[in-house]
Amino acid sequence: MDDVVYDWNTIPGSPEGFDWAAARVEIQDETLRDGAQSASVVEPRLEDKKALIHHAAGLGVHSVALGFPAMGSRAAAHVVALAREIADARLPLGATCAARTLPSDVRAIIDASQTAGIRIEVATFIGASRIRQVVEGWTLDEMCRRVETAVTIAVRARHDVMFVTEDTTRAEPSDLLALYGAALRAGAQRICLADTVGCAMPTGVRRLVGWVRAEFGTGTTIDWHGHRDRGLGLANCLTAIEAGVDRVHATALGLGERVGNVEMELLLVNLALLGAHRHPLTSLTEYSRLAACAFEMPISANHPIVGADAFATAAGTHAAAMLKAGEIRERLYSPVPAASVGRQQEVRISAASGSSNVRWWLEARGYDAEPGLVAYVLAAAKTADRALTAEELEMLRAEYLSSSARPGARTEPPDARA
Repeated sequence: MDDVVYDWNTIPGSPEGFDWAAARVEIQDETLRDGAQSASVVEPRLEDKKALIHHAAGLGVHSVALGFPAMGSRAAAHVVALAREIADARLPLGATCAARTLPSDVRAIIDASQTAGIRIEVATFIGASRIRQVVEGWTLDEMCRRVETAVTIAVRARHDVMFVTEDTTRAEPSDLLALYGAALRAGAQRICLADTVGCAMPTGVRRLVGWVRAEFGTGTTIDWHGHRDRGLGLANCLTAIEAGVDRVHATALGLGERVGNVEMELLLVNLALLGAHRHPLTSLTEYSRLAACAFEMPISANHPIVGADAFATAAGTHAAAMLKAGEIRERLYSPVPAASVGRQQEVRISAASGSSNVRWWLEARGYDAEPGLVAYVLAAAKTADRALTAEELEMLRAEYLSSSARPGARTEPPDARA
Protein backbone atom coordinates (compact mmCIF):
# COMPACT_ATOMS: atom_id res chain seq x y z
CA MET A 1 0.00 0.00 0.00
CA ASP A 2 2.95 2.36 0.63
CA ASP A 3 3.65 2.57 -3.09
CA VAL A 4 0.23 4.08 -3.88
CA VAL A 5 -0.50 6.12 -0.72
CA TYR A 6 1.74 9.03 0.27
CA ASP A 7 1.43 9.99 3.93
CA TRP A 8 2.23 13.60 4.82
CA ASN A 9 1.92 12.64 8.49
CA THR A 10 5.03 10.48 8.27
CA ILE A 11 7.31 11.70 5.49
CA PRO A 12 10.02 9.06 4.86
CA GLY A 13 13.45 10.19 5.98
CA SER A 14 12.14 13.30 7.74
CA PRO A 15 14.15 14.01 10.92
CA GLU A 16 11.45 16.00 12.68
CA GLY A 17 8.46 14.62 14.52
CA PHE A 18 7.63 12.12 17.26
CA ASP A 19 8.61 8.48 16.88
CA TRP A 20 5.20 6.90 17.38
CA ALA A 21 6.43 3.40 16.61
CA ALA A 22 8.69 3.63 19.67
CA ALA A 23 5.94 4.97 21.96
CA ARG A 24 5.04 2.80 24.94
CA VAL A 25 2.02 4.66 26.27
CA GLU A 26 -0.57 2.73 28.29
CA ILE A 27 -4.34 3.16 28.02
CA GLN A 28 -6.91 3.22 30.81
CA ASP A 29 -10.58 2.59 30.10
CA GLU A 30 -12.71 5.01 32.16
CA THR A 31 -16.05 3.90 30.69
CA LEU A 32 -17.38 2.35 33.89
CA ARG A 33 -16.40 5.34 36.03
CA ASP A 34 -16.36 8.66 34.17
CA GLY A 35 -18.49 7.27 31.34
CA ALA A 36 -21.16 6.24 33.81
CA GLN A 37 -21.33 9.83 35.13
CA SER A 38 -22.91 11.10 31.92
CA ALA A 39 -26.22 12.80 32.65
CA SER A 40 -28.01 10.92 29.86
CA VAL A 41 -26.96 7.28 30.36
CA VAL A 42 -28.55 4.48 32.32
CA GLU A 43 -26.66 2.29 34.76
CA PRO A 44 -25.49 -0.81 32.87
CA ARG A 45 -26.26 -4.27 34.15
CA LEU A 46 -23.39 -5.96 35.95
CA GLU A 47 -23.14 -8.59 33.21
CA ASP A 48 -22.72 -5.85 30.59
CA LYS A 49 -20.00 -4.25 32.69
CA LYS A 50 -18.18 -7.58 32.83
CA ALA A 51 -18.49 -7.97 29.07
CA LEU A 52 -17.06 -4.48 28.55
CA ILE A 53 -13.94 -5.21 30.61
CA HIS A 54 -13.44 -8.45 28.66
CA HIS A 55 -13.61 -6.43 25.44
CA ALA A 56 -11.19 -3.88 26.86
CA ALA A 57 -8.68 -6.63 27.58
CA GLY A 58 -9.20 -8.04 24.09
CA LEU A 59 -8.43 -4.66 22.55
CA GLY A 60 -5.12 -4.34 24.36
CA VAL A 61 -6.21 -1.80 26.97
CA HIS A 62 -3.93 -1.90 30.01
CA SER A 63 -6.20 -0.93 32.91
CA VAL A 64 -9.84 -0.22 33.72
CA ALA A 65 -11.52 2.13 36.16
CA LEU A 66 -14.08 -0.02 37.96
CA GLY A 67 -16.08 2.71 39.62
CA PHE A 68 -16.44 4.83 42.75
CA PRO A 69 -17.18 2.44 45.66
CA ALA A 70 -17.84 5.23 48.17
CA MET A 71 -20.93 6.26 46.14
CA GLY A 72 -23.04 3.55 47.74
CA SER A 73 -23.58 -0.14 48.39
CA ARG A 74 -24.46 -1.02 44.78
CA ALA A 75 -21.41 0.77 43.45
CA ALA A 76 -19.20 -1.02 45.96
CA ALA A 77 -20.74 -4.42 45.16
CA HIS A 78 -20.19 -3.89 41.42
CA VAL A 79 -16.56 -2.92 42.00
CA VAL A 80 -16.00 -6.13 43.97
CA ALA A 81 -17.72 -8.26 41.33
CA LEU A 82 -15.73 -6.67 38.50
CA ALA A 83 -12.44 -7.03 40.37
CA ARG A 84 -13.22 -10.70 40.96
CA GLU A 85 -14.02 -11.11 37.27
CA ILE A 86 -10.58 -9.76 36.38
CA ALA A 87 -8.98 -12.20 38.80
CA ASP A 88 -11.09 -15.26 37.94
CA ALA A 89 -10.78 -14.76 34.17
CA ARG A 90 -7.10 -13.85 34.52
CA LEU A 91 -7.61 -10.77 32.40
CA PRO A 92 -4.39 -8.83 31.67
CA LEU A 93 -5.81 -5.67 33.23
CA GLY A 94 -4.93 -3.38 36.07
CA ALA A 95 -7.83 -2.08 38.18
CA THR A 96 -8.41 1.46 39.44
CA CYS A 97 -11.08 3.07 41.61
CA ALA A 98 -11.80 6.72 42.30
CA ALA A 99 -11.77 8.37 45.72
CA ARG A 100 -12.01 11.89 46.98
CA THR A 101 -9.22 12.91 49.35
CA LEU A 102 -11.34 11.59 52.21
CA PRO A 103 -10.24 8.70 54.46
CA SER A 104 -13.68 7.10 54.11
CA ASP A 105 -13.43 7.06 50.31
CA VAL A 106 -9.97 5.51 50.38
CA ARG A 107 -11.04 2.88 52.91
CA ALA A 108 -13.98 1.95 50.66
CA ILE A 109 -11.46 0.98 47.97
CA ILE A 110 -9.29 -0.88 50.46
CA ASP A 111 -12.33 -2.86 51.64
CA ALA A 112 -13.40 -3.67 48.07
CA SER A 113 -9.87 -4.78 47.22
CA GLN A 114 -9.63 -7.06 50.25
CA THR A 115 -13.05 -8.57 49.53
CA ALA A 116 -12.22 -9.20 45.86
CA GLY A 117 -8.75 -10.51 46.57
CA ILE A 118 -6.87 -8.32 44.08
CA ARG A 119 -5.01 -5.05 44.46
CA ILE A 120 -6.86 -1.97 43.20
CA GLU A 121 -5.07 1.28 42.44
CA VAL A 122 -6.45 4.22 44.44
CA ALA A 123 -7.13 7.25 42.23
CA THR A 124 -7.62 9.96 44.81
CA PHE A 125 -8.52 13.41 43.52
CA ILE A 126 -9.02 17.02 44.57
CA GLY A 127 -9.93 20.17 42.63
CA ALA A 128 -6.73 22.15 42.06
CA SER A 129 -7.86 25.38 40.38
CA ARG A 130 -8.36 28.62 42.29
CA ILE A 131 -12.03 28.72 41.26
CA ARG A 132 -12.55 25.36 42.97
CA GLN A 133 -10.68 26.55 46.05
CA VAL A 134 -12.89 29.63 46.31
CA VAL A 135 -16.12 27.67 45.82
CA GLU A 136 -15.15 24.98 48.35
CA GLY A 137 -13.60 27.39 50.86
CA TRP A 138 -10.31 25.46 50.88
CA THR A 139 -6.89 26.80 51.72
CA LEU A 140 -3.87 25.35 49.96
CA ASP A 141 -2.39 24.15 53.25
CA GLU A 142 -5.63 22.36 54.08
CA MET A 143 -5.69 20.74 50.63
CA CYS A 144 -2.12 19.49 50.99
CA ARG A 145 -2.95 17.96 54.38
CA ARG A 146 -5.98 16.19 52.89
CA VAL A 147 -3.85 14.86 50.03
CA GLU A 148 -1.13 13.64 52.37
CA THR A 149 -3.63 11.90 54.65
CA ALA A 150 -5.51 10.14 51.83
CA VAL A 151 -2.35 8.97 50.07
CA THR A 152 -0.77 7.78 53.33
CA ILE A 153 -3.80 5.65 54.21
CA ALA A 154 -3.70 3.94 50.82
CA VAL A 155 0.07 3.43 50.82
CA ARG A 156 0.05 1.95 54.32
CA ALA A 157 -2.56 -0.53 53.08
CA ARG A 158 -0.09 -1.40 50.28
CA HIS A 159 -2.09 0.10 47.44
CA ASP A 160 -0.64 1.90 44.47
CA VAL A 161 -1.84 5.49 44.31
CA MET A 162 -2.56 7.80 41.41
CA PHE A 163 -3.04 11.34 42.65
CA VAL A 164 -5.36 13.35 40.39
CA THR A 165 -5.61 17.13 40.31
CA GLU A 166 -9.02 18.04 38.96
CA ASP A 167 -9.06 21.11 36.70
CA THR A 168 -5.28 20.91 36.24
CA THR A 169 -5.41 22.92 33.03
CA ARG A 170 -6.79 25.95 34.93
CA ALA A 171 -4.60 25.59 38.04
CA GLU A 172 -1.76 27.84 39.15
CA PRO A 173 1.73 26.31 38.79
CA SER A 174 2.55 27.05 42.43
CA ASP A 175 -0.56 25.22 43.60
CA LEU A 176 0.24 22.20 41.43
CA LEU A 177 3.78 22.10 42.79
CA ALA A 178 2.46 22.04 46.34
CA LEU A 179 -0.22 19.41 45.72
CA TYR A 180 1.90 17.04 43.61
CA GLY A 181 4.76 17.44 46.06
CA ALA A 182 2.53 16.46 48.97
CA ALA A 183 1.22 13.39 47.13
CA LEU A 184 4.61 12.17 45.96
CA ARG A 185 6.23 12.65 49.37
CA ALA A 186 3.40 10.60 50.90
CA GLY A 187 4.13 7.76 48.47
CA ALA A 188 1.92 8.25 45.40
CA GLN A 189 3.34 6.33 42.41
CA ARG A 190 1.81 8.49 39.68
CA ILE A 191 0.13 11.83 39.12
CA CYS A 192 -2.70 12.58 36.74
CA LEU A 193 -3.21 15.82 34.83
CA ALA A 194 -6.91 16.39 34.21
CA ASP A 195 -8.46 18.72 31.66
CA THR A 196 -11.67 18.48 33.64
CA VAL A 197 -13.67 21.09 31.74
CA GLY A 198 -12.11 20.40 28.34
CA CYS A 199 -10.67 23.91 28.03
CA ALA A 200 -7.13 23.05 26.92
CA MET A 201 -5.67 23.40 23.44
CA PRO A 202 -2.79 21.22 22.19
CA THR A 203 -0.28 24.04 22.79
CA GLY A 204 -1.41 24.29 26.41
CA VAL A 205 -1.22 20.54 26.87
CA ARG A 206 2.33 20.48 25.56
CA ARG A 207 3.36 23.28 27.89
CA LEU A 208 1.68 21.70 30.91
CA VAL A 209 3.12 18.21 30.41
CA GLY A 210 6.56 19.63 29.66
CA TRP A 211 6.45 21.77 32.78
CA VAL A 212 5.38 18.87 35.01
CA ARG A 213 8.06 16.63 33.54
CA ALA A 214 10.72 19.30 34.07
CA GLU A 215 9.65 19.91 37.68
CA PHE A 216 9.28 16.28 38.78
CA GLY A 217 11.70 14.44 36.51
CA THR A 218 11.55 11.40 34.29
CA GLY A 219 11.05 9.11 37.29
CA THR A 220 7.54 10.45 37.90
CA THR A 221 4.77 8.56 36.12
CA ILE A 222 2.21 10.87 34.51
CA ASP A 223 -1.35 10.22 33.32
CA TRP A 224 -3.50 12.39 31.06
CA HIS A 225 -7.29 12.60 31.52
CA GLY A 226 -9.00 14.84 28.98
CA HIS A 227 -12.53 15.99 28.21
CA ARG A 228 -13.87 17.21 24.88
CA ASP A 229 -15.97 20.29 25.65
CA ARG A 230 -14.17 22.23 22.89
CA GLY A 231 -13.98 19.22 20.59
CA LEU A 232 -10.24 18.84 21.19
CA GLY A 233 -10.19 15.74 23.39
CA LEU A 234 -8.45 13.38 20.97
CA ALA A 235 -6.04 16.03 19.66
CA ASN A 236 -5.07 16.94 23.22
CA CYS A 237 -4.61 13.29 24.13
CA LEU A 238 -2.26 12.64 21.22
CA THR A 239 -0.35 15.81 22.09
CA ALA A 240 -0.02 14.64 25.70
CA ILE A 241 1.52 11.39 24.45
CA GLU A 242 3.95 13.29 22.25
CA ALA A 243 4.84 15.48 25.25
CA GLY A 244 5.74 12.44 27.33
CA VAL A 245 2.85 11.15 29.47
CA ASP A 246 2.91 7.48 30.41
CA ARG A 247 -0.81 6.64 30.39
CA VAL A 248 -3.91 8.20 28.84
CA HIS A 249 -7.59 7.75 29.68
CA ALA A 250 -10.54 7.26 27.32
CA THR A 251 -14.12 5.97 27.30
CA ALA A 252 -16.23 3.99 24.85
CA LEU A 253 -17.99 6.44 22.49
CA GLY A 254 -16.51 9.33 24.48
CA LEU A 255 -19.10 8.89 27.25
CA GLY A 256 -18.63 10.99 30.35
CA GLU A 257 -19.39 14.24 32.16
CA ARG A 258 -21.20 16.79 29.96
CA VAL A 259 -20.09 15.95 26.40
CA GLY A 260 -17.64 13.33 27.57
CA ASN A 261 -14.05 12.14 27.36
CA VAL A 262 -11.61 11.07 24.69
CA GLU A 263 -13.28 8.44 22.49
CA MET A 264 -11.67 5.04 23.08
CA GLU A 265 -12.47 3.78 19.58
CA LEU A 266 -10.85 6.82 17.96
CA LEU A 267 -7.83 6.77 20.26
CA LEU A 268 -7.10 3.10 19.56
CA VAL A 269 -7.50 3.45 15.81
CA ASN A 270 -5.27 6.51 15.64
CA LEU A 271 -2.60 4.90 17.78
CA ALA A 272 -2.75 1.79 15.59
CA LEU A 273 -2.39 3.87 12.42
CA LEU A 274 0.61 5.63 13.97
CA GLY A 275 2.22 2.33 14.96
CA ALA A 276 1.90 2.92 18.71
CA HIS A 277 -0.78 0.28 19.36
CA ARG A 278 0.02 -3.14 18.05
CA HIS A 279 -3.00 -5.13 19.21
CA PRO A 280 -5.77 -6.35 16.84
CA LEU A 281 -8.87 -4.12 16.82
CA THR A 282 -11.31 -6.41 15.02
CA SER A 283 -13.63 -6.40 18.06
CA LEU A 284 -13.66 -2.60 18.35
CA THR A 285 -17.06 -2.16 16.71
CA GLU A 286 -18.58 -4.86 18.91
CA TYR A 287 -17.13 -3.16 22.03
CA SER A 288 -18.61 0.20 21.01
CA ARG A 289 -22.01 -1.25 20.17
CA LEU A 290 -22.10 -3.11 23.48
CA ALA A 291 -21.40 0.17 25.30
CA ALA A 292 -24.13 1.93 23.30
CA CYS A 293 -26.61 -0.77 24.25
CA ALA A 294 -25.52 -1.08 27.89
CA PHE A 295 -25.66 2.67 28.56
CA GLU A 296 -28.64 3.23 26.21
CA MET A 297 -26.66 5.83 24.27
CA PRO A 298 -27.28 5.41 20.51
CA ILE A 299 -24.31 5.76 18.16
CA SER A 300 -24.80 8.58 15.66
CA ALA A 301 -24.68 7.42 12.04
CA ASN A 302 -21.74 9.70 11.26
CA HIS A 303 -19.64 8.70 14.28
CA PRO A 304 -16.13 7.89 12.98
CA ILE A 305 -15.13 4.21 12.81
CA VAL A 306 -18.22 2.72 14.49
CA GLY A 307 -21.12 4.79 13.10
CA ALA A 308 -23.45 3.23 10.53
CA ASP A 309 -22.11 5.51 7.78
CA ALA A 310 -18.40 5.24 8.65
CA PHE A 311 -17.66 2.82 5.80
CA ALA A 312 -20.67 3.53 3.60
CA THR A 313 -21.02 5.59 0.43
CA ALA A 314 -23.90 6.40 -1.90
CA ALA A 315 -21.90 8.58 -4.31
CA GLY A 316 -21.72 7.23 -7.83
CA THR A 317 -18.16 8.41 -8.45
CA HIS A 318 -16.95 6.66 -5.29
CA ALA A 319 -18.69 3.40 -6.11
CA ALA A 320 -17.34 3.42 -9.66
CA ALA A 321 -13.78 3.92 -8.42
CA MET A 322 -14.11 1.19 -5.79
CA LEU A 323 -15.34 -1.29 -8.36
CA LYS A 324 -12.12 -0.66 -10.29
CA ALA A 325 -9.91 -0.79 -7.19
CA GLY A 326 -10.15 -4.51 -6.54
CA GLU A 327 -8.11 -5.63 -3.51
CA ILE A 328 -7.24 -2.08 -2.44
CA ARG A 329 -10.82 -0.77 -2.47
CA GLU A 330 -10.97 -0.59 1.35
CA ARG A 331 -8.27 2.08 1.37
CA LEU A 332 -9.53 4.13 -1.55
CA TYR A 333 -11.90 6.35 0.44
CA SER A 334 -10.89 5.49 4.00
CA PRO A 335 -7.68 5.74 6.04
CA VAL A 336 -8.77 2.64 7.95
CA PRO A 337 -9.43 -0.76 6.34
CA ALA A 338 -12.98 -1.61 7.38
CA ALA A 339 -12.11 -5.23 8.22
CA SER A 340 -9.45 -4.11 10.70
CA VAL A 341 -12.16 -2.80 13.04
CA GLY A 342 -14.76 -5.48 12.41
CA ARG A 343 -16.61 -3.64 9.63
CA GLN A 344 -17.06 -4.01 5.88
CA GLN A 345 -17.28 -1.52 3.06
CA GLU A 346 -20.89 -0.72 2.15
CA VAL A 347 -22.30 0.86 -0.98
CA ARG A 348 -25.81 2.30 -0.85
CA ILE A 349 -28.11 3.51 -3.59
CA SER A 350 -29.62 7.00 -3.61
CA ALA A 351 -30.30 9.89 -5.98
CA ALA A 352 -26.53 10.62 -5.86
CA SER A 353 -25.72 7.12 -7.12
CA GLY A 354 -24.81 5.73 -10.49
CA SER A 355 -25.05 2.31 -12.10
CA SER A 356 -21.90 1.21 -10.27
CA ASN A 357 -23.74 1.42 -6.96
CA VAL A 358 -26.48 -0.86 -8.21
CA ARG A 359 -24.01 -3.32 -9.70
CA TRP A 360 -22.05 -3.42 -6.42
CA TRP A 361 -25.20 -4.05 -4.40
CA LEU A 362 -26.45 -6.81 -6.69
CA GLU A 363 -23.11 -8.57 -7.06
CA ALA A 364 -22.43 -8.43 -3.32
CA ARG A 365 -25.57 -10.53 -2.87
CA GLY A 366 -24.80 -12.93 -5.68
CA TYR A 367 -27.42 -11.46 -8.03
CA ASP A 368 -27.00 -11.05 -11.77
CA ALA A 369 -26.43 -7.36 -12.53
CA GLU A 370 -28.18 -7.41 -15.89
CA PRO A 371 -28.41 -3.97 -17.52
CA GLY A 372 -32.21 -3.78 -17.47
CA LEU A 373 -32.37 -4.50 -13.75
CA VAL A 374 -29.60 -1.99 -13.02
CA ALA A 375 -31.45 0.70 -14.98
CA TYR A 376 -34.77 -0.13 -13.29
CA VAL A 377 -33.34 0.16 -9.75
CA LEU A 378 -31.34 3.28 -10.55
CA ALA A 379 -34.36 5.03 -12.02
CA ALA A 380 -36.28 4.40 -8.80
CA ALA A 381 -33.37 5.71 -6.73
CA LYS A 382 -33.30 8.95 -8.71
CA THR A 383 -36.82 9.78 -7.47
CA ALA A 384 -35.99 9.10 -3.80
CA ASP A 385 -35.09 11.66 -1.14
CA ARG A 386 -32.82 9.23 0.75
CA ALA A 387 -30.87 6.05 0.24
CA LEU A 388 -33.11 3.06 -0.48
CA THR A 389 -33.31 0.38 2.19
CA ALA A 390 -32.36 -3.23 1.56
CA GLU A 391 -36.04 -4.16 1.72
CA GLU A 392 -36.95 -1.59 -0.91
CA LEU A 393 -34.15 -2.77 -3.19
CA GLU A 394 -35.23 -6.38 -2.85
CA MET A 395 -38.78 -5.34 -3.71
CA LEU A 396 -37.62 -3.44 -6.81
CA ARG A 397 -35.62 -6.43 -7.98
CA ALA A 398 -38.61 -8.74 -7.46
CA GLU A 399 -40.88 -6.32 -9.33
CA TYR A 400 -38.49 -6.13 -12.26
CA LEU A 401 -38.04 -9.90 -12.52
CA SER A 402 -41.77 -10.47 -12.29
CA SER A 403 -42.70 -7.84 -14.87
CA SER A 404 -39.90 -8.61 -17.32
CA ALA A 405 -40.96 -12.25 -17.38
CA ARG A 406 -44.24 -11.24 -19.02
CA PRO A 407 -44.04 -10.30 -22.72
CA GLY A 408 -44.83 -6.64 -23.23
CA ALA A 409 -45.02 -5.90 -19.52
CA ARG A 410 -44.03 -2.45 -18.33
CA THR A 411 -40.68 -2.24 -16.56
CA GLU A 412 -40.82 1.39 -15.50
CA PRO A 413 -40.25 1.68 -11.76
CA PRO A 414 -42.70 3.28 -9.38
CA ASP A 415 -41.88 6.58 -7.69
CA ALA A 416 -39.70 5.50 -4.76
CA ARG A 417 -41.28 8.16 -2.54
CA ALA A 418 -44.81 6.90 -3.09
